[in-house]
Amino acid sequence: MAEVRFEQASKLYAGSDAPAVDALDMRIGDGELMVLVGPSGSGKSTALRMLAGLEEVDAGAVWIGDRDVTDDAPKARDVAMVFQNYALYPYLDVAANLGFPLKMARVKSAERTRRVQAIAELLDLVPYLGRKPAQLSGGQRQRVAMGRAIIREPAVFLMDEPLSNLDAKLRVQTRAEIAALQARLSVTTVYVTHDQVEAMTLGHRVAVLRDGRLQQCDTPRRLYDHPINVFVAGFIGSPAMTLCNVPLGSNGALDLGGARVALPDDAAAAIAARGLSSVVVGLRPESLELAGDGVPAKVQVVEELGADAYAFCVGEIAGSEVKLVARADARRPPALGERVSLHPRAGEAHLFDPDSGERLGA
Repeated sequence: MAEVRFEQASKLYAGSDAPAVDALDMRIGDGELMVLVGPSGSGKSTALRMLAGLEEVDAGAVWIGDRDVTDDAPKARDVAMVFQNYALYPYLDVAANLGFPLKMARVKSAERTRRVQAIAELLDLVPYLGRKPAQLSGGQRQRVAMGRAIIREPAVFLMDEPLSNLDAKLRVQTRAEIAALQARLSVTTVYVTHDQVEAMTLGHRVAVLRDGRLQQCDTPRRLYDHPINVFVAGFIGSPAMTLCNVPLGSNGALDLGGARVALPDDAAAAIAARGLSSVVVGLRPESLELAGDGVPAKVQVVEELGADAYAFCVGEIAGSEVKLVARADARRPPALGERVSLHPRAGEAHLFDPDSGERLGA
């Protein structure tokens, strides 16, 4: 086991003006499960491949434990990678696929057999040891791919969107299995996904990337409650946070189309120091209540998800049409086309600088 460090690590592909990864500074603790998340082109997979040695580091350094591995070959880094497409050998059965890394390392047959059996028991693969990959389900193949990584007993696990080929139900089940397995093994793990729900439910910490730059790295709860900028606020959370630009009132409050939002002291001080005339207001669905007064809106779509219901509405704030999402009572959701009033909960608005996108206040 070992900690991982990126120190101003950058990658610039030929023919591109902008780095795919731009001066990445990040520390991943020994035994931590760190999830890299972001939209397509954000640099998350490139960062993982730089750590694996599959991409050259053009500037900066990558460390595993007390070793600078920036210029080391992949096989010298003591990492094991689980790919999106499983990368199993179709002509080998499960036992041979699991044992292949040990065979390449010239581990004796008896020891290989013992370790294959132990991994198969850990991952509930014993009944399938004699089967070929084509005879397995997607979830079983993914467990074989994970087992082949685990059997090497590496210092670091690397996982590149390992669940993207699974159906929704199996993805949830396998996600729980990965979390339980990582906790049991306590191996430093770097996990890449584009699915922010996956990121928030798996990661001890989550690193949000955009255009090759790290935006924020924190616990899932902290990312949700205190996004550092407009991008993180809009990216983290499902349904997404409502964001709208609102002019500042003269009475130290914001007027959201009839609903008043008071400014916290720290945000008011930051606004005054920057000389802002407007702010970006962010509201989570649970921070908007269907009430007797508030922002007048019309319900366009209702999503009923069993225990939860969400009303997707359109209203007018500061003279502009704004899409708003509110959590509704799942037992009595509003009707499609219904006129409603959305009232912001006190103290739950997020405020951002409209120019820099930075968070205002704590």
